[in-house]
Amino acid sequence: MNPEDLKYHKEHTWVKVSGKKATIGITDYAQEALGDIVYIDLPEVDTIAEANTEISEIESTKATSPVISPVSGTIVEVNEELSDSPEIINEDPYGKGWIAVVELSDESELDELMDASDYEKYIEEEAK
Repeated sequence: MNPEDLKYHKEHTWVKVSGKKATIGITDYAQEALGDIVYIDLPEVDTIAEANTEISEIESTKATSPVISPVSGTIVEVNEELSDSPEIINEDPYGKGWIAVVELSDESELDELMDASDYEKYIEEEAK
């Protein structure tokens, strides 16, 4: 089940907003599709993330996949734990498996994202 308090992007990333900061990660659906994650190329702190563009790359035993930022802003923090233990994303994609925190530059972008029920419908449609 996808947490209700998050917003979702069609590229299977999520965002949790707290004030001007947004935590970004990949969804449970995405980590399941990827399989066992073996490496993540974390973004650099102080780089600018643009909505709908790649901020990082995840390698799994099946594929390499881009992580697409759902929002724009400056990356202020990255989850260093993932460097040594990328499998945390498989184990806890909505918790300890977060990837980066962005200082939002355009909060109106949040309106373009899906809520949990819209995202559920979206992945059902995609599976057809």
